[in-house]
Parts: sequence; structure tokens; C-alpha cells
Amino acid sequence: MSEQQNFGKDPYTIAVVGAGPRGTSVLERIEAVLKDSQHRGRMLRVLIFEPFEPGAGRVWSTAQSRLFLMNTPALFPTVAPERVQDGEPGLSFEQWRALGGDGALLSSVESEELAGLSRGSYPPRALYGRYLRHVFDTVISALKVLPQIAEVQILRAEVRHLEQTDLGYELRAQPMSTQYPHPAVEGEVENFTVDAVVLALGHVPAHLNPAQSVIAAAAQDANLSYQGPNVPSDVAWERIRPGQRVLVRGLGLNFFDVMVALTVGRGGEFRQVNGGPGRELEYWSSGNEPKIMAASRRGTPYRAKSCIDDFIAPSVKLEYFDSEVIIQKIAEQRAINPDAAASFEAHVWPLLHRDVLLAYYRTAAERVPGRFLIDPQEFVSRLIAVLDAEHQEGSKVWVSKAQRLVTEFAPELGFLDVQGLGHPFAGRGFTSAKEYQRSVREYLEADALASAGGEKDPLKLAIGTLNAGRMVLKNMIAEGLISDASRLSEVQGWFEPLVEGLASGPPVQRIEELAALARAGIVEFIGPDPEFGIDPVSQVFTAASPWVDAPNYTAPALVEAMMPANRVLQTASPLLRQLLDDELASPLIMRSTEGEPIQGQGLDVVGTPYRMVDAHGLAHRAIFVIGLQLSSAQWGTAIAAQAGAAFDDAARTLGDAQDIAHELVRLSQI
Repeated sequence: MSEQQNFGKDPYTIAVVGAGPRGTSVLERIEAVLKDSQHRGRMLRVLIFEPFEPGAGRVWSTAQSRLFLMNTPALFPTVAPERVQDGEPGLSFEQWRALGGDGALLSSVESEELAGLSRGSYPPRALYGRYLRHVFDTVISALKVLPQIAEVQILRAEVRHLEQTDLGYELRAQPMSTQYPHPAVEGEVENFTVDAVVLALGHVPAHLNPAQSVIAAAAQDANLSYQGPNVPSDVAWERIRPGQRVLVRGLGLNFFDVMVALTVGRGGEFRQVNGGPGRELEYWSSGNEPKIMAASRRGTPYRAKSCIDDFIAPSVKLEYFDSEVIIQKIAEQRAINPDAAASFEAHVWPLLHRDVLLAYYRTAAERVPGRFLIDPQEFVSRLIAVLDAEHQEGSKVWVSKAQRLVTEFAPELGFLDVQGLGHPFAGRGFTSAKEYQRSVREYLEADALASAGGEKDPLKLAIGTLNAGRMVLKNMIAEGLISDASRLSEVQGWFEPLVEGLASGPPVQRIEELAALARAGIVEFIGPDPEFGIDPVSQVFTAASPWVDAPNYTAPALVEAMMPANRVLQTASPLLRQLLDDELASPLIMRSTEGEPIQGQGLDVVGTPYRMVDAHGLAHRAIFVIGLQLSSAQWGTAIAAQAGAAFDDAARTLGDAQDIAHELVRLSQI
């Protein structure tokens, strides 16, 4: 060891709190930065705290049911830059798949699953967890042999307390048992003094919201089974008995985990019948299933992904939504007003809306030309003329002109109500539960048919265009280009739930399965805008929709089909709660349209890398935040980094990890 490398008597100690995907990315970037740098500071000591499985964390546990699938294809996610040369510990999931596991010792089940995947397949979440564990293990091995590293220690422990001291930061950690996937408290609390902390906490427990708290308390009094928001692998499925009626609130991604856990997970079987899209399967019951009665505000599940071997179809183009033009306008405004920012509805949506409509009608002109009363290409040319026309900023005149054009020359297609897609049954009443079930089944079958069309389907290509715009908007928000007021009332108010329901759905396999379960009578849909409660006389949960003329649905069990809320003020994490209570951390304060302060969902942070800010507005010198707790500074923090994307684009999480790694190395040299 050179004298320069031994500059400090004691190693510079870094605590990485959370070793799931985000923590693994930070560790991988530390290894890469050290390997490529001429480090002349103190040796580094890395302490890694993870109460669950290192690499996989809680959500991606390798012990969870193989039935739970990812909602992104194999080609998309990564926790490291794509490997470009041999010897690099990190690689994307797709590279790991193509390499047959990259030398990992896989079980026979994992090997079979991996061999059966293609680029466009949707892997089991447990298999993705195995990839994460492999990257973590190889990164740790690579770190340990670097000359700049004094020690790497992996602690099966949960950090529950953090405070600032004259020597740096003191952590108190509770050792946990080694039982996967559910850790248990074990041993005495240990103290650790460190120089820097990386908070990569991921999904943490959350307290129930007020409405959930009320129904949970009432359920306890009535001796009913209530299961609040939870990671699917942690839900107590055994509490729901065969043949029992169960209400499920939520038809998003977690609903599909509920669906498979209580059907195929109980011994049922889907069989191929080749009845065409939406009718490809029939369900053979085991007799152990409950009766599932599900509802959500929109009344229908998330739409299925298109059957394509890409995250976004190659034919998707954003011709109107050019963020660089908006950025230039903001730069001009900031020369006068430093706080100037764009409005989503005024500056972004009019452009993205144009792109979505053009994608829909241009594809329809190619695929269903008979639905136009004039030459389809002539229609597209006229539509482009309407979309190209100059109007006052934010004007909606062009929308009326486009509607008139469609009414005159493509009445069979009708005008695509993009926002209305999020509520397909809005304003529509149903005279009976039977009528509603039939309508939802038809909706599922139509969605499966559209997905089977891939990028040739007009609606799915329009949704793909919407999703492409979301990815651009995500970057704009991270760069601080969208105003707080617009983000709160517009992006989070209506655009986020819209694009989530349309573009973040499951693989079409799940829609086929749900349609089969509905035909078999295992799953029944309650209706839009449901009202849940408890009948104090009968002592059962109740649910009803004001849009469906039917008796109340009743059941002795209710499952909230959703993840714990990602809001720091609602957190049940001992560490986050302590940081907030001791004013070492604070939620980011955003401003409403009226300029009133509103506490954001995520922590207050400053700069890049994101340093945590205390309740007095002071930034910690060496506490860095990455991942879900950045939900106020960024948007869509739960979305994985995209393999092959730039660090300032769809792989921003990797850019965040690299910024943290560079700063940690810099601080160790001071």
C-alpha cells in the first residue's frame, strides 16, 4: 500500500442502508469509480445494512411465489450499465438472461425459467431477484479485491436510528434473523460510527390512510379479516379460506397477484382452448378458491401491455412533443424570472396530445382504411394540417377542429378521447350486475385483441406514444422544469393515474387469465366508484357501485390490492420516523397554484447527488438519498433504470448512483 493511499489513519466509513436494487446500483458504481480512478485518499470501509435478502431486498425476494410476474419485459430493467467488456461485475437483466445466468449457481426451477425467456417475456419477480442477488454478489467480490478498500461488511440488520455526532454519524441497527424472506428481530442493538450514509430504503411499511384506518378498526371490532396494503409476498393468503367470499379493493398491478395467488396458487389450472384473443384460456377449478369480488374507481383493470419485443414500439415517434423547445422557452423566461417553470397542461399536454392522436389515426389509416369516408392518407394529411396550425399558447381550438374532421370523415372511428380512456365506463349506468359483468368481459376481450395486434393496433400505438411522452416528462420533472403547482394538480392529479392505467399494466397473459376467471364465475366485478363499508348488524364487509343497480356485495374478508403508500409522512419505517421526529429530515415543501406550501410525498433533498435536508433547511454534508424517497424531487421513482439508456435519461437511477459514488470518493480524499 502506498503512503498516499494511507493518507488517513482510519478508513473512511460508508454506510449503505438498504441493499435492494438501488443500494446495489450504488455499490456497483462505487466499484466502477474506484477501479477507474487514481484514488489517493483514505481507504474505504463499506458497511451494508439489509434486513431482507441482499440484492433482491423485500420486493424481489427469491423466496416468493413463482406466480408473481414483472410488468416490464426482460429487455428493459437493469441495476447496472450494460456490460461492455469481460470482468465487469454489473450487467443488465437481458444480458444475464442471454448469458444463461452469467455463471450463477441456479436452481433447476430458475434454470428452466431462464431458458424459457425471450427478450419480450415477463419474468417471475423471484427470478429477477436472483439476477439482483447475482449482481450484488459479484459487485461485493469485485469491491473486496480493490486496493482502495479496507473492508466490506454485510450486516443482516435494520437501521432504526441515525444521529449526527462530532465524529460523523452514529447508526443504531437491530440485527435480524437469517430466515428468508421474512426477517425477525434477533440480538441486541449495535452502534456504528460512519462518515457517510446512503439511504437506499426502497419500499418501506406505511401507516394506513384515514379511510383505511377506520375500516380496519371497525373490522377488528367485528372480528373480520382485513388485510391492508402490502407487498404481495407478505400477504397472509392462508387467512382467506376456500369457498369464502372476499372483497378486493384495487384493480391495478397488485390485483393480478391476488388473482393468481387465490386461483392457480390454490391448485387451479388454466388450459389453452384457442378461442381467439380474450378467449384463449379456460379455468379449471381446484375447489380451493374463494369467490373474488373486485372493484376500483375506474371499474376495470389496468390495460395489458402490447405483444412486442420492446418496451416502447419502434414505430412510436414524438413529432410535436419536443422537450428541447420547451426547455429553450423556459431558459428565456428564467432570464427575467429565475423561478419560471413549465405548466404540464399549457406547455406539454397540447404537444403530447397531438402526438397521441396522430399515432392513432395514422395507424388506423394503414390498418383499417375502410373506416374512412375519404382516402385515408388524405385524412392524415388534413389532420396534420390541423395539428400543425399555429394557435395561441395553450389554445384548445385545434382540438375542436380535429374533432370536426373526425366526425366528418371518420365517424365510424370516432374521436379518440384520450383522457376518457382512463374511465371507460364513465357516466354509464348498468341495470344489473349481470349486465356489468358482460360489459367488463367484453372490455377484457377487446383489450387482449388490441394487445395481440402489437404496434399495428391503433389504440395500443397511441398508448405507446403516451408512454414515450411520460418518459420524457419524467426527465423534465427531475430537471425541475415543471412547476410544483402543475405537477400537483395536473401531472399527479390526472395524468399519472391515466398513464399508469393505460401503459403500466400486466402482460396480456394476465388479461386472458382474468377473462377466463370471470367466465368461470371465480371473479366478479363490483363497478366503478365503489363504496366500501361494514354492516354493523350482519358484521360483514360491504361494497357497492352507484353505477350498477345491484344488491350490495358482502364478505367476511377484505384485501387492499395495493402497495404501502410511498409518502414519508405516512411512513411506518422506524428510521424515517425518527429522522422526521428529530428534524434531521423533512418532506419537500411544494407550492400550490395559490402559492400555499404543501408537504410533498418524498424527502427534501438538494443538489446532485441528492443530499438530505433537515427541518431547518440545512443540507447534510454526507447523507445521500436514492430511490423511492426521492418521489418529490423526481417522478416515477419506482420505475427501474432502462438497460442501455443514458444516465440523464431513462437510466437516471444509475446516474444518481454514479453521482453518489463520485461524491463519496471525493469526500474520502478531503
